[in-house]
Amino acid sequence: MGMSAASSVSEAMKLCIFDLRRGQHEGQELDKILYFFPADLPFPTQLSVIGLSEGLITFTRIFSPEDPCEVIEAEKHSHVFYEAERDIWMVMVVEKSDSEAIWRTSALRSVLKEVHSLFVMFHGSIRALLDREPSGGLSRTHLYYFIMDYLSDFLSGKKLHLPNFRDSLKERGMVQMLTIGREAALEVQSLVRVLKSCAGCTQSYSLIMFQDLLVSTTLSPDDLINLFTYTVMRLTPNALSAGASSWSYLRKGSTTSNASGSLLTSSNLVLDPYYSSRDTSPVGVRSYQVVRPLQHEKWSKGKDGFLVSDIWGTEVGSLSPSSPTILFKQTEERMYLCAFQHRSLTIILFIPVTSVHNGEQGLSVVKQQILENASPKIFKVEEKLSRGWDGENAYHVSGYRYLLVDGDRCISRASPPGKVTTLAKDSLVAMSKLREEVDLEKSRAKCDGSDCEKDQEICIRAKNGAWVISRLTRGKELYMVLEKANETLLYASEAVEKFSDRYCSGVFSL
Repeated sequence: MGMSAASSVSEAMKLCIFDLRRGQHEGQELDKILYFFPADLPFPTQLSVIGLSEGLITFTRIFSPEDPCEVIEAEKHSHVFYEAERDIWMVMVVEKSDSEAIWRTSALRSVLKEVHSLFVMFHGSIRALLDREPSGGLSRTHLYYFIMDYLSDFLSGKKLHLPNFRDSLKERGMVQMLTIGREAALEVQSLVRVLKSCAGCTQSYSLIMFQDLLVSTTLSPDDLINLFTYTVMRLTPNALSAGASSWSYLRKGSTTSNASGSLLTSSNLVLDPYYSSRDTSPVGVRSYQVVRPLQHEKWSKGKDGFLVSDIWGTEVGSLSPSSPTILFKQTEERMYLCAFQHRSLTIILFIPVTSVHNGEQGLSVVKQQILENASPKIFKVEEKLSRGWDGENAYHVSGYRYLLVDGDRCISRASPPGKVTTLAKDSLVAMSKLREEVDLEKSRAKCDGSDCEKDQEICIRAKNGAWVISRLTRGKELYMVLEKANETLLYASEAVEKFSDRYCSGVFSL
């Protein structure tokens, strides 16, 4: 019954979204299911997974009414919970049988948070969709295609590679910035001012990227994380040329152009019986217009340098594709997304839909202003940044494999993925377990109401002799693997001190 490809992709992982406010009466239990992967599992199996999840949520609330359940570790499964919206839960159930699948539950929760945050940016909240169309057909259709397109980024061959120990020197939900000199920074500031004048309104915002790194932005932190993530996934030159993003070290350089198609094989065969069993509307699922912003190979660079896509359909009476829009998290205002690309530089301008008169025609005026007034500065900025760019290994530090996290500013920096892959499995597994311990300590501090930013240091010796180290201080975190360090702890500690003094302004120095 359809979706056979999906069930063979990963029987070891189940992902569901359900609404606790729905399906409370006997015979209506299916109504609470908003999304389930794999979609072709029998309904009794789906209800069993969701029933168990609902029971665990209710049980844990007895002991912790204010702090929602985050993870339950069973003998053979990890159950990862995320309350995306009030009474709307996302749950991932992962088998422990695969020896390669050594994961951090916090990393898996980050996946749930990320997909929900991106979904809201394009479609609005799930609750709002349910209020607009109470039968749930609209919400289920959007969730199905959006999450299946999202999961295709984790597909390699016929196997889903969720974040595991090989991603232990990586942090989702963070922004990676490009370090630039004073002269280049002044040119960027000048470009930002010109872009604002081209938009023609005071409430416009901009995002400037070089390669997959942030150069400048005027966005709020919450909106920045979402839009940085989406830009790296689908809009940067690397994403356009590869046809897919590469968030995982496992998938470095892999292409998933057919991934979404394999996951969505015979999708209508799955969706039709799913909806017919509960959708009371007189029309079927095909009556819903589905916008799929995470589809692969749907963005391209036009002759004028602007990025175009037919994902949003076409304007009435026109053959030209409609311009994409997104929803800002901070202001809940819908904005046009206008993207321009010159070589390695990607510039995105965000303009309130309400401030653009005549729709697409008004937006074309803004684009013309950018071509006429901003192009010279764009070319100059790209040239300066390219001149000072040392390539994908620009932030490699010889002898070190590291991850720096600034939680207050939501910024991270790490060793290049190609360098991390040179580490032994034992080193990466040890780092993953160390980070699990740090996550647990932070969670305990949060529950106890104690100081989450107290200084911490953990240093362990891995099975292969590598030193695996973490240091936390004042909201900043440093994780490091030293495989060629001396046997003594003092040597390893001095190596961290040297790194801190040279690359972190001494923040992690004892």
